[in-house]
Amino acid sequence: MGVTSEPLVPGGVLAIDAGNSKTDVALVAADGRVLGSARGGGFQPPIVGIDPAVAVVTEAVERAAAAAGLPAAGDRGGRPLAEHTSACLANADLPVEEEQLQAAVHACGWARSTYVANDTFAILRAGVEQPRGVAVVCGAGINCVGLLPDGRTARFPAIGKISGDWGGGSGLAEEALYFAARAEDGRGEPTALATSLPAHFGLRTMYELIEALHLERIPYVRRYELTPVLFATADAGDPVACSVVDRQAEEIVCLATVALRRLDLLDDEADVVLGGGVMAASNPRLMGGITAGLASTAPKARAHVVTAPPVLGAALLGLDHTSAPASAQSTLRAHYP
Repeated sequence: MGVTSEPLVPGGVLAIDAGNSKTDVALVAADGRVLGSARGGGFQPPIVGIDPAVAVVTEAVERAAAAAGLPAAGDRGGRPLAEHTSACLANADLPVEEEQLQAAVHACGWARSTYVANDTFAILRAGVEQPRGVAVVCGAGINCVGLLPDGRTARFPAIGKISGDWGGGSGLAEEALYFAARAEDGRGEPTALATSLPAHFGLRTMYELIEALHLERIPYVRRYELTPVLFATADAGDPVACSVVDRQAEEIVCLATVALRRLDLLDDEADVVLGGGVMAASNPRLMGGITAGLASTAPKARAHVVTAPPVLGAALLGLDHTSAPASAQSTLRAHYP
């Protein structure tokens, strides 16, 4: 629906960062002050459908509005909350998905205008002073995006192996299990992973771990716990574990290099923002491999791990859209030290 009436927060931004496991919402004034915020459940339209997924966001938006002292939806008389909604959403992997989700979010009437982007853009914008650079997110999966001030972007489908992806916490755990299983039964070379992985769950052998995973005595989600075990085994010098970590570093460098090239930034000074749980661990071998790889392919690139919450990036993208002054961005960043 079209939204034309004066917003309750003139010139303000409704920032949404909706991931698979949680949703963060912030209502930001035109001067960058955070008026209200809230956290809600995960955003999973492929599983529950678009409308139920947006309903999860709606609940968080209403609590953020209440925290800002604004009336509930039924008492707003059709007035929007803000000038612009900036929503960075998980599962908005393809342009057609962004369009569908943008229509659904805008129909909620939260702002005069609405822009939906993949949630990786929030991590990128949170880690740069200006909307210029590249982000590689290595969390449960892996993704990469790039952005220029003129609006040009670089991106990948990032929907799994069918789109050429490799790595992330899930991929690393699977690789570790693969090599450990083959080591134990003799198909592959020896590796300490064959003992360190089952030991994490109090088991003695890979056969026991394979059985427990297959029969779901160990829930699927607990496989993510094996990524830190992989890193620890690599840190202890195991050659096979080291090779998996090195491959992850190479993949991150490859993604960043291609995105920089697409944006004509390969020979310029540019930020490469690293985000996600795997990157937050700052494993020395992984970080060293990324630094060395970028020094070879993009020597002027500045790689760093982002620590600010992605909702900050969503809000900054919103302030970019409303042409807010630099002072507003500084005020906003001060809220998320």
